[in-house]
Amino acid sequence: MQLHGRRYDTGEFVRIDITDQRITKIAASDGPADAPWVGPGLVDLQVNGYGGQEFNDRALDVDRIVAIGRAMDADGVTSYLPTATTHSFEMLHHVMTTLASACETPEVARRVPGFHLEGPYMSREDGPRGAHPLQHCRAPDWDEFQRLQEAAGGRIKIITLSPEYDSAPSFIEQAAASGVLVAIGHTAATSEQIAAAVDAGARMSTHLGNGAHGQLRRHPNYIWDQLADDRLVASLIVDGHHLPPAVVKCFVRGKTLDHCVLVSDLVGMAGMPPGEYANTSIGDIEILEGGRIVVAGQRQYMAGAGLALTWGIANLTRFADVPWATAIDLASRRPAELIGVPCGSLEIGALADLILFDLPQDDVSPLKIRATINAGEIVFEL
Repeated sequence: MQLHGRRYDTGEFVRIDITDQRITKIAASDGPADAPWVGPGLVDLQVNGYGGQEFNDRALDVDRIVAIGRAMDADGVTSYLPTATTHSFEMLHHVMTTLASACETPEVARRVPGFHLEGPYMSREDGPRGAHPLQHCRAPDWDEFQRLQEAAGGRIKIITLSPEYDSAPSFIEQAAASGVLVAIGHTAATSEQIAAAVDAGARMSTHLGNGAHGQLRRHPNYIWDQLADDRLVASLIVDGHHLPPAVVKCFVRGKTLDHCVLVSDLVGMAGMPPGEYANTSIGDIEILEGGRIVVAGQRQYMAGAGLALTWGIANLTRFADVPWATAIDLASRRPAELIGVPCGSLEIGALADLILFDLPQDDVSPLKIRATINAGEIVFEL
């Protein structure tokens, strides 16, 4: 296979040869003015579902998981972490078991390098809890987590939790020692509890600035504490709904680009038309015009996201003056490095997980994906 386009990082026209899932040659080439850009495939660390299908679903099966991955091909996502959210042990065990079975199929294995467990060890307070069901929020339990990890076949790569519980430091230390990336999120923790969590091995903040009280003490508070700690990488949802542009800019400037990654936080109803949806795994939700998803009956509490990483990349350049190449890295190479998995790159011998895309021609559109190449195969093409 040969691809022609402009390198996302240099703008140089190149021809890329691909053989046996790998890049075998990159050579300078002439190209038309309308040639697409070429860059690494996107890596999304937080996907709760897509197109009407949630992972937290007792009816989840391998075919439904395959369908989610194929749907995301159109968004340029070549790798993602299916994300199970706060629920009963029985539900989470079912999700982990089903995902593990799906990963035995090549169709899923090449798209899913691991899983993200967002909860159930979350704050029980309104605000920090977000849309996570109160009846299932509980303190970290290492024995329970080990049973879930066993069901997952050892594939849980990230666990998001609140360190406000007495059992949190010990849990974090054990999870980090086992190779799991521990993230702080949906928390009402004190400054001392945040510090203790990071000392124990927490290394990420899940969607910093969200899953928080509507009103906070000006300082100190758990957002400032996480923003200031250089040991924490902040994942950010930059869909235009979760964080105002000024907040995105301040977070990126304060945290620095070396300590940020983009996530989508797509929920199962992402991709569905506006309207109310009942009996989802997090309760009743509403999709508003423009893709904003909220807990039904109000407008303050978000219920996950409805817009893909292509929106986050474009908005990051607009909100924080981040160069296009860097914004794409924050949605591809950097997340992959964070969880220690391969990522497409424009280098000889690299896995051919690539996207061909156009930059938006206005201030309101996302990246336009022309084609997605996963392990050397075109899985989406306009």
